[in-house]
Amino acid sequence: MSTPVDAERAWQDLQRIRVPQERVYDEIERSAQSDPGSTYFTAAVMWVFLAVTGLDLPTWAFWLALTAYFAVLSTVVVIYNRRSRIRLHRSRHSWRSFATFFAGMAVTLVTILVSGFVANQLALPFGSLIQATASTGAFLLFVGPANRWAVSALRDRGARAGQQAVGR
Repeated sequence: MSTPVDAERAWQDLQRIRVPQERVYDEIERSAQSDPGSTYFTAAVMWVFLAVTGLDLPTWAFWLALTAYFAVLSTVVVIYNRRSRIRLHRSRHSWRSFATFFAGMAVTLVTILVSGFVANQLALPFGSLIQATASTGAFLLFVGPANRWAVSALRDRGARAGQQAVGR
């Protein structure tokens, strides 16, 4: 024999579960669109690093600059990760998150290489500044839309997972 189910009570239970989940997705989408601080700081650090490495540095100075660059980026990651109010479980990262990460690396690397090649071939004065500016510009143009695209699928995945759970 089955237990009688009150439809109104079941609906309220579903809403009690669904509403906080929707708030989580709202917060993730909001933070992907409205917190450009870490993006601009990362771009500024990248610009400084590329401008400095374009100088004729001794080998030890290049490695020191590279170490400082990674240390500052690691610090930015830790600080902005701790400031985030939402902690996502690893299963919430979709293939879009990984595709965005690797595509961003590829776009930035290609821009660095091509702008450096063009600046060297044309013997432009202040070539490292041109390379740094072009690469940072490409990074900033790519990262905003790419982050919004990667995050937009989370709500759909959550809805599909909820429907599959209800269907069982």
